[in-house]
Amino acid sequence: HTDIAFWGKFAIQGNWDGFNIRDISDPDDPRQVGRAFCNGDQGDVVVFKNLVVRSWNSNAPGTTTCGGELVPAGFEGLHIFDISDKTSPKLVGSVDLPCGSHTATGIPDRKNQRLLIYNGNSSTACPWIDIVEVPLQDPENASLIRNEPSDHTCHDIGVILGGAMKAACAGGEGVRVFSLGGKNGGSLEDPELLYHVVEPGVTIGHSAAWSWDGKVLIFGHEPGGGVAPECEATDPALNYTYFFYDGDTGAKVGQWTMTRTQSATENCTLHNLNTIPLKSGRDVLVHGSYQSGTSLVDFTDPANPVELAWSDPPPIVPTDIGGAWSSYWYNDYIYETNITEGLNVFEYTGPQVKGNFTLNYMNPQTQEFTIKAKGGKKRS
Repeated sequence: HTDIAFWGKFAIQGNWDGFNIRDISDPDDPRQVGRAFCNGDQGDVVVFKNLVVRSWNSNAPGTTTCGGELVPAGFEGLHIFDISDKTSPKLVGSVDLPCGSHTATGIPDRKNQRLLIYNGNSSTACPWIDIVEVPLQDPENASLIRNEPSDHTCHDIGVILGGAMKAACAGGEGVRVFSLGGKNGGSLEDPELLYHVVEPGVTIGHSAAWSWDGKVLIFGHEPGGGVAPECEATDPALNYTYFFYDGDTGAKVGQWTMTRTQSATENCTLHNLNTIPLKSGRDVLVHGSYQSGTSLVDFTDPANPVELAWSDPPPIVPTDIGGAWSSYWYNDYIYETNITEGLNVFEYTGPQVKGNFTLNYMNPQTQEFTIKAKGGKKRS
């Protein structure tokens, strides 16, 4: 199992050979209601209304299928499904891309009745963002609009709209930040580069997310590619650290290093995360980090972040690749998509997360609005 997205009471959980649709209306008893088969690895997913867009990561051999249809030899890119009938997803379109699709970030463009996909390529030889258009009324006509140069491959692309209008491309040795409109220029279709952060020691930039006021950028990396035990006490602390930067300038304002080191048999890096939309204006992130499990970190003062809670399971026996691929906050609960186990649901009721916004849906890499910081909020 890989990444996950949410629409109403449904969770769309990607996996290596398709995706699951799960009813999470009762978080104590999630139930699978639908299944799509699409045998291309990675399986990042974006959901919007009755559409699911799924990443196909590498060249198809010409013998595999997606949605019951043969995938042409050499195809790598995006598949689009109609999930109007949750019990029977239907393949309705695809977009072949020059360098495949490792990750996908969805941006609704309601004015133009379309969903834009910022596509992260699967090859380091492709230093750009693919911008793909999926018309909501005729998704079968989805197409590549253009490539936005990014100087390095974008692994994950974290977008915040509202009053911020920025995108962060994590990859290579750091993160590049673009303006998507407003006072800094650019647009959803033609982003404007603002700055580039290089984090010394980083070679595989991986994750990017934002505080809900857009003032702090969070960056993570993936030494060992997610399959190596990079959270051992003998590893450099850099290997299991999130970094915080000023969202406007890129100046570093803090970092958080996990204190719970892992064993030599546990694949681990700090992996996929999102931040909780809190009415208080506090900044709390949730992350899933392979075999170190799931954790919450309060970074309201990014110079002095504090871990609030965690679930750190014992090593997998016999030794195997596994753990939390992603852990995200959605409407009062934490949903952990676990590589080998499926879907785990957690609840955290500490005072730091009291009063979160209820969302109608969520693609975790896209924050569609901003929350103004309240009085007393510290910034370094």
